[in-house]
Amino acid sequence: MTKSAPEPTGALPAIPAGWPVHTLAEIRAELCAAGQPFEMETVTIRGVPTRVWKNALPGLRGVLAAARTHGDADFLVYGDERVSFDAFHRAVAALSAALAARGVVKGDRVALAMRNLPEWPVAFMAATALGAIIVPLNAWWTGEELAFALEDSGARLLIADVDRWTRIAPHAAGLPLQGVIASRGGADGAEQLEDLIGPPAAWAALPDAELPAADVASDDPAGIFYTSGTTGKPKGALGTHRNLVTNIMTSAWSGAQSARRRGEGLPEPRLRVILLAVPLFHATAYSATLMGALAGGSRLVLLHKWDTLEAMRLIEAERVTMTGGVPFIAWQLIEHPDRHKFDLSSLEAIAYGGAPSAPELVSAIWQTFGALPGNGWGMTETTATVTHHMAEDYLNRPSSCGPPAPVASLEIRADDGVTVLPHSTVGELWANGPMIVAGYWNRPEPTAQTFVNGWVRTGDLAKLDEEGFCTIVDRAKDVIIRGGENIYSIEVENVLYEHPAVTDAALVGVPHRTLGEEPAAVVYLAPGSQAGEAELKAFVAARLAGFKVPVRIAFSETTLPRNANGKILKGELRAMLAET
Repeated sequence: MTKSAPEPTGALPAIPAGWPVHTLAEIRAELCAAGQPFEMETVTIRGVPTRVWKNALPGLRGVLAAARTHGDADFLVYGDERVSFDAFHRAVAALSAALAARGVVKGDRVALAMRNLPEWPVAFMAATALGAIIVPLNAWWTGEELAFALEDSGARLLIADVDRWTRIAPHAAGLPLQGVIASRGGADGAEQLEDLIGPPAAWAALPDAELPAADVASDDPAGIFYTSGTTGKPKGALGTHRNLVTNIMTSAWSGAQSARRRGEGLPEPRLRVILLAVPLFHATAYSATLMGALAGGSRLVLLHKWDTLEAMRLIEAERVTMTGGVPFIAWQLIEHPDRHKFDLSSLEAIAYGGAPSAPELVSAIWQTFGALPGNGWGMTETTATVTHHMAEDYLNRPSSCGPPAPVASLEIRADDGVTVLPHSTVGELWANGPMIVAGYWNRPEPTAQTFVNGWVRTGDLAKLDEEGFCTIVDRAKDVIIRGGENIYSIEVENVLYEHPAVTDAALVGVPHRTLGEEPAAVVYLAPGSQAGEAELKAFVAARLAGFKVPVRIAFSETTLPRNANGKILKGELRAMLAET
């Protein structure tokens, strides 16, 4: 018989008198001093002196070496499949050797397109261990969208689950692919992954082999991580080995900072069980979660796709201690009518980022689960985490996304991109640190506009208080973040314009309590033309991934309002949608 989760207490945990015991400056002076675990040093990255974690692992081969030390402990759980760290390393070594035998060398692009499966991190680490550049693709994309990224990245090899390969295959002609490896089913035109390394249940029986030799440096490229751009086509952020390993230390720092704020000693290393509820192709998953789990020995419980009942069943069965990813996951756990049928008392923390979160979510997590909430800010261009916010600090500042990690710097700049604004003044957020990617793949002009002397201009509007805590007040104007998925308006607008009846179109975000926001469109039809809402939704759905399809389409009787420069006044459109 299942137990009920604890009833809400109705109040936030009492913040102890005298908290915080130490200021952020005191903690950084203590823990980042010479010889301490979070010591920093300055190195030159792409010509720019940059603070880095001195004790960070040297790259992803170092992460694999650390993971190997966890031996027979469970690493991956997927349904009835359980993979130990030892079995995982054997599978990575076997696949890495197979890729090398197929001619994959340092700098080659290897694309990865699949849902959350044990094979995903095996492919990710096997390719990067050779010095190849992994290209994780959004598993929700259509075949046409996937094919664009394959062509844009120049991927010579694709590793995919059979469903993704089925989408891509009709578009494969003319792509630079020299080979395809498919998992979880036979597929025409592809080798079967199981013929190379076997199914997950057989990985423990693979030879205990070493990785193929490779000369991989910290600032070598590790991956091309696609994010939508204002041109309507995705851009690939070129991440490095240093970018990815930085997150391991940053996550450890956050826990240490919270403990010292309470006057406690550094947390003892211990097993964490993490329900990975977001897709592995998200920076939150492959960078902020996967890297730390490999290095620290945590167990990852994989969800093929989000399902609230299945998530609660797994939390109970695996005694999950941490979950989250994006705010709507926390809301769905809190509000599900069957929540009390499951024992969710093992949850210690629910952390998220990647989408707007309501301040009331902080108290709702504590009241419902007795778990500490966590939040943070980052983007694909920062390989996830720049700021992190948790425990008493988050409860005390529920509208903030936290202070930057010691190796990161934040500035609020004026429109000129040069003038640094004073505390509590809203302006554009700029970020600097070893987590900033090298630029956009084969996009020199956007790279020059976005990455300036080691800084990334984020397009987000924010403010910093005197202690360095950051509050995001708005985002880049045309970005809609639906449950953690970025939707850039121009991409959807361009598709709407393709419809013969549409002569004017704009996409805006409308609030949604659990997803943060959803896309809605306003269109103006050519005089004499006809098209209904259902027809236009179907038109978009046939050309773009489902999460990009507008949930509402309103029709304007006139062309859409514009300012003197001809730019659509989207604020007026939001007001129009709110009234209908």
